[in-house]
Amino acid sequence: MTPETTRDVMSSQNEAADGERRELLMLVSASKMPFLIGGTHALREYTDNTRRTKDLDLFVRPGDVLHVLELCKEHGFHVELPFPHWLGKVHRGGQLTDVIFGSGNGIAIVDDSWFTHARCGEVLGVPVRLCPPEEMIWSKAFVQERERFDGADVLHLLRALGASLDWPRLLQRFDSHPHVLLAHLVMFDFVYPDQHHQVPNWVIEELMPRFLRARAERAVPICNGTLLSREQYLDDVEKCGYWDGRLEPVGRMTQEEIDIWTAAIDEKP
Repeated sequence: MTPETTRDVMSSQNEAADGERRELLMLVSASKMPFLIGGTHALREYTDNTRRTKDLDLFVRPGDVLHVLELCKEHGFHVELPFPHWLGKVHRGGQLTDVIFGSGNGIAIVDDSWFTHARCGEVLGVPVRLCPPEEMIWSKAFVQERERFDGADVLHLLRALGASLDWPRLLQRFDSHPHVLLAHLVMFDFVYPDQHHQVPNWVIEELMPRFLRARAERAVPICNGTLLSREQYLDDVEKCGYWDGRLEPVGRMTQEEIDIWTAAIDEKP
């Protein structure tokens, strides 16, 4: 097969996959089921990022995920709910859609505020509503695996939209984990030294006292690293005696949910 033929085949496959995704978008839109688009498609709308994606990220409320999966199944798509605490999947032919209603670490649950503050956009020619950039930053800030790190996405969103972000609401999202937001803001100043104006000074002034107060509090043997990576801090909780920061009552996940999420590490969804 010549390089030209290979490119033609890949182009044809991509067009077919995009057609499947477009059909799914139109199907869910016609059903009037509330949903948002996130992931690379939303990032492209907000930042002009040009990287290609092989899937579609569709965000719904937790109470709607089974309805969306059933709707897609009725129209010939294959559906599954591999991670009942945050993620379903829809696929057919060459397309894959993640139906997301939370986050792998149990923190970023899709609630009404996602829909209240959604922005309008267009994906694959279909008018859609996009995940708010504040919620994208909130959920992406915790994705720090060896094979996937979403920190660059966070910084690109800050560079493109910092001046228009709802900073009080973003701070509220990080209320329990101000360290994580502060770390990304420090890195933003390092990566884009000419763009520091995108982050208001009062935001840093608000976060620093929280950080210092946390340092002054009595330390407890918790490893919050599992909120950032499901794999890289397992030894800390399994061998070193640390409490898993994801686990109830400190976190939001049950041990069963953690076990399912851990068992799928090799699958890298």
